[in-house]
Amino acid sequence: MITLFFAVLALLIIFIVSKGVVVIQQSEEMVIERLGQYYRTVGPGLHVIIPGFDRPREIEWKYVEYDPEGNMVVEHDRINRIDLRERVYDFPRQKVITRDNVVLEINGLLYYQIIDTKRVVYEVVNLPEAVEKMAQTSLRNLVGSMTLDETLASRDKVNQELRKHLDVNTDKWGVKVNRVEVQEINPPPDIQQAMEKEMRAERDRRAAIAEAEGKREASILTSQGEQEAAINEAKGAKESLILHAEGEAMAMLRTAQAEAESIRRVSDALHEHGADPTQYLVAMRYIEALKEMVDGNENKVVFMPYEATGVLGSLGGIKEIFKEMDGTSA
Repeated sequence: MITLFFAVLALLIIFIVSKGVVVIQQSEEMVIERLGQYYRTVGPGLHVIIPGFDRPREIEWKYVEYDPEGNMVVEHDRINRIDLRERVYDFPRQKVITRDNVVLEINGLLYYQIIDTKRVVYEVVNLPEAVEKMAQTSLRNLVGSMTLDETLASRDKVNQELRKHLDVNTDKWGVKVNRVEVQEINPPPDIQQAMEKEMRAERDRRAAIAEAEGKREASILTSQGEQEAAINEAKGAKESLILHAEGEAMAMLRTAQAEAESIRRVSDALHEHGADPTQYLVAMRYIEALKEMVDGNENKVVFMPYEATGVLGSLGGIKEIFKEMDGTSA
């Protein structure tokens, strides 16, 4: 009898420990109900509940996994522990229609985190499935308001608008949507081919424009170089002419100065001896002109004016004067 009592007591203790002691892992929470009503939410650690009165609330949960071949496998389960870590949900590929009636296949990733365990348990049935359906309907509405080009060029806009819409509508479920990433946007094959042709044509157009601009720039630079070379050459020729003219002018000036000095000295010498310098200068010019007329032609007959003979005759007297000057100096 005593043995039976201890056996029953041991079984009762085992039952109480197995049902009345709950250990919650880090980043997990559990909803405890007492007699079918919400009692409390317990966090990480060791917790004691009253078996028969208290029990963890179980909820339905959807899991999306992939087999070794890469195919998506969906599983359903019942859980009583809510994981508070950020979750990544890969919602399946779906077809959506743009505003210009193009059918696209889109799939994406949804990053969300549970912030209120009580609302997750009592406000929604199967949270992952609810979030997936909400994301799909929101994506259809958003893409349906955009054209194909807008959808392809505004992926960041799609992500931001989708995140804002999901975050607002899932707040009552105790969920925070952190971000949404659209992975693939696949147009139909004929649209893809048309887009590739358009892209190639655009690249060819840009290449032709770049080549034309390069040739234009090269032509401009060549003409500018030729222009600058011509200007520099003209400046060089100008400077050369100026320097040459300045040299000739300087030579003529020096020659004139030398002649003037020579004439002045002769004139002074003639004045000292009473001779006329004018006759001397005229005679010298006659002699130079006569020399130019005779040079190069020995058979030329030269006729001199009668007045010139008188001037030349006076040179004899001037010669005598210079001789006297030489004798005096000696």
